[in-house]
Amino acid sequence: MSTELINTSNTMPVLMGSSNLDTYIQAARSVPILSAEEEYALAQDLQETGNIASAQKLVLPHLRFVIKVANNYAGYGLALPDLIQEGSIGLMKAVKRFRPEVGVRLVSFAVHWIKAEIHEYILKNWRIVKVATTKAQRKLFFKLRSQKTRLGWFKSEEIDHVAETLGVTRQNVIEMENRLNNYDIAFDPSTDEDDDSAYIAPANMLASNTPSPELLLEAQDSQQQNNEMLNQAMARLDDRSKAIVTRRWLTEPKATLHELADEYGVSAERIRQIESNAFKSIKSRFVA
Repeated sequence: MSTELINTSNTMPVLMGSSNLDTYIQAARSVPILSAEEEYALAQDLQETGNIASAQKLVLPHLRFVIKVANNYAGYGLALPDLIQEGSIGLMKAVKRFRPEVGVRLVSFAVHWIKAEIHEYILKNWRIVKVATTKAQRKLFFKLRSQKTRLGWFKSEEIDHVAETLGVTRQNVIEMENRLNNYDIAFDPSTDEDDDSAYIAPANMLASNTPSPELLLEAQDSQQQNNEMLNQAMARLDDRSKAIVTRRWLTEPKATLHELADEYGVSAERIRQIESNAFKSIKSRFVA
């Protein structure tokens, strides 16, 4: 049985935005809580037969608990309906893995799965740039705020206390506090920003790979000078040497040694020699 098969949309309103949130919460709270015996029987039936109806009956009474857990994460700036939706996915995963014979109620078993899905969603969507990737960073991300006794940055003794309480290093605490106090900014300035705001955008802080006007002018002058010298050097060649160099290197498609050899009635080696001598003459013009 997969979590996709546990579909509560026929019984509960689908979250379609904040306008339906109150209706969803009221509907979730209206579902009667299962007794231990009812929960055991439904879980056993699901485990033995894969009965989707039993899975739905296990999920629906516990959606109120998902809402309660999701409300605890409302301070991260993410939409509550999204947090509830992710928590509901965690609940369905818990129902799939729940074993009633262990003697633990579903609500106690499901809390890990509900929080895990919400945590993963927050970490992926709280910032554009991930703030927590390692196990220690994830632990700090969700517990650092609760350790603060005041606004502002931690004092040195507070850093030590948090590190000892959470079982992480002092450097871990400092790094995570820096990350939490940073904020995302657009890489490129928007078109409606004024010049002062646009100037501080990261895109305007990068070194430009475009050559400066001075370098462009210098390159243009150098290219023009080289072209003039090449024309002068080519003019000093005899007609046959000039034609061979032009056909071999200055036109498309380039002629092969054998093609030119057939045209001039000589060997390919002779064409190569004429070409080599022409290059020596041209080179002498450039180094003179």
